[in-house]
Amino acid sequence: MWKDEWNSNSKSIIPVQSLTAYLTAKKHGTISNDFSYSHEEKLLPQRQEDHSIEAYRLLRQGVQQQQAGDSHAAMKSLQESLALFQAVGDIEKQAQALSCLAYVVYILGDYKSAISHSQQCLSLIKNVVNLQVIKMQALSYLGNAYRHLGEYNKAIEFLQKCLKIAQQLQDKRSQIAGLNNLGLVYKALGDLPQAIELKQQSLEIVRELQDHWGEEQVLKNLGNACYVLGDFAKAIAYYEQCVKIANSLNNHRSVTQSLKNLGNACYALGDYAKAIVYYEQCLLFARAMKDKHSEEQSLGRLGVACEALGDYVKAIGYYEECLELARFIKDC
Repeated sequence: MWKDEWNSNSKSIIPVQSLTAYLTAKKHGTISNDFSYSHEEKLLPQRQEDHSIEAYRLLRQGVQQQQAGDSHAAMKSLQESLALFQAVGDIEKQAQALSCLAYVVYILGDYKSAISHSQQCLSLIKNVVNLQVIKMQALSYLGNAYRHLGEYNKAIEFLQKCLKIAQQLQDKRSQIAGLNNLGLVYKALGDLPQAIELKQQSLEIVRELQDHWGEEQVLKNLGNACYVLGDFAKAIAYYEQCVKIANSLNNHRSVTQSLKNLGNACYALGDYAKAIVYYEQCLLFARAMKDKHSEEQSLGRLGVACEALGDYVKAIGYYEECLELARFIKDC
């Protein structure tokens, strides 16, 4: 029921840093999240041969193509860039190109190639102290790729190393990503208590950063995990916090989803009256947003909850509205 947040087979990845971070990385490990054309000339190596400048151009182009959603073109540019950096013996830029390639093939679902590129990257920089950001990213791709391949012990090993570097760099956002990626592995292993513990740690950090959007998402995922575990009281507590934050952000879609989840958790506890309250609120938001599918679901759930309470007249009324709306949606 909540597979979107907890689907361990999803190709999505929680990145520890963006690809553009590599192009603006500083030796002390801090990075800029934005890649600005105004800084490009400062980044270009001075008095380099033409093929070195071309290699850098291709690297930058590959990143931009990936950001534009053209993964295949990005892969071609990055492969050409890598070959040129290998020709001039630039270890750092080779590592950057390999890490970017690992990300691109990961997105394409080629996990074995993602592992190969990441391992090559790590082999190149294993004795280089000032490239911790690149090492962290490569470890992240390795861990997530192994998770998709079902090799969970390896996934945990590499993601723990990734998290350790993020902690050493005091990179809070990468720590959040690392904790959530580890949580996905433990979820896949069926170890929900450990997955919840990791998400609770990430919740502390997003609150420290006052990242309300991130906090909302983590709270929702924690609620989902507790629900699956059967701890409905805790699920309700997390969902209620999520509703409060989503309301403050005017994120009405998230409010609707969380109200529905609250109703489901109350229903699972046998508190049908409270479930009806949440389903009614969910129905109001769905209608305000003109979200017919959510409205139909809310009506159906209201019917079930009223029936559970023995209020068959109301239940029939909701079922009839639900049926009418379902026919309307089908005809549209």
